[in-house]
Amino acid sequence: MARPAAPTRLIDLDAVRAQVLPNGLRLRVLREAGAPTLSYATFFQVGSRNERPGITGISHLFEHMMFNGAAKYGPKQFDRVLEARGGHSNAYTSNDLTVYYEDFAAEALETVVDLESDRMRSLRIDDEALEQERGVVMEERRLRTDNSVYGLMEEALESLVHQAHPYRWPVIGWMSDIERISRADCEAFFRTCYAPGNAAIYVVGDLDPEATLALLGRAYGDIPAGPPPAPVPGGEPEQRGERRAEVRYPAQGASLLCGWRAAAARSPDTAALDLAQVCLGVGEASRLRRKLVHQAGLATAVGVSHGWRIDPGVFSIYAELAPGVKVERVERVVAAELARVADDGVTAAELKRARALLRSSILHELGTHNGLAQALGQAEALQGDWREAGRALDLYAGVTPAQVQGVVRRYLAPARRNTVVLVPERAP
Repeated sequence: MARPAAPTRLIDLDAVRAQVLPNGLRLRVLREAGAPTLSYATFFQVGSRNERPGITGISHLFEHMMFNGAAKYGPKQFDRVLEARGGHSNAYTSNDLTVYYEDFAAEALETVVDLESDRMRSLRIDDEALEQERGVVMEERRLRTDNSVYGLMEEALESLVHQAHPYRWPVIGWMSDIERISRADCEAFFRTCYAPGNAAIYVVGDLDPEATLALLGRAYGDIPAGPPPAPVPGGEPEQRGERRAEVRYPAQGASLLCGWRAAAARSPDTAALDLAQVCLGVGEASRLRRKLVHQAGLATAVGVSHGWRIDPGVFSIYAELAPGVKVERVERVVAAELARVADDGVTAAELKRARALLRSSILHELGTHNGLAQALGQAEALQGDWREAGRALDLYAGVTPAQVQGVVRRYLAPARRNTVVLVPERAP
């Protein structure tokens, strides 16, 4: 009898030092020998999921506010000080998270800890900073959503898929809410959502674990824990039929975006949905790209997306139509291919290819200190345990063709479909 394959260890989980400070701040430190560099990521468990009508977009707005100075380091000093030590920083906001990260030479660790703890303790929030960043975010919304074909369609799709859940509004927020967010709103948001009890720090690279944990404890230990964030409302109703929307916008041609409510990141179905995504629409050999682009010439571009979220997110299929092609023809091809997978499943060769592509993506991510820090943080935030970051390959290896067939049949059923069609208009 053949022995089961040993688990693939992508991360030395035994080497991760985990600690929780009395104020609730979670610390995870991993020594990775090699280049004398470090990556430092601060995860706040807050995104558009935690907002409400009237302040949609405040999580993303606050991402910008966090670079406007604090008690020790004044406005615009964060990046200047960091760059002077050879480092750089960036940040992002999602439906579930806001994350800040730095990459730098190992000798700059104390400076980075000083910078980050300063703004967690005493961020500058005033009217001047708010108005400045409000203007930046409003312009970003105009560029990425209001003047973007895909941005407009994605916004419409989320509001179809989610009727009750906060995922129904965009991460960047509605323009009217961005305009009205007040200083008092920002101060209340900071006290609750940016408190240590709602955060975790991941440091990966050439470091001394014990000394690093001690340094973090001294820098952050006296920051008040803060009140817990309000619970997120759930109760998304069951979808009992297709929902459709039409977006009219000046464009060269029509586009189609279909979406289905998928599974939460912790669901046992998530890995099978990832593999279905790759089989359907990732790469030149994927089913929909072959059918729509190479064989029928109905589309110039095809993309399939499945993003992990704390609560069930969206599995989507996007197609830019070739000139003169009717949307109905593309819809029929997409529906027929999904029905074929639901009825007959995917082949062993397709599944092997999908696993290979996902394996390559994971290995590339975990090949850097930054990728390791991000993987640990995403795993803890979305799956509830940072250790899941070391088990990703085993997750995909255990998925069978029958499971891929099953998730396509259950999740991507016609009655659960949401469809957004872009109708081109002439520019005014």
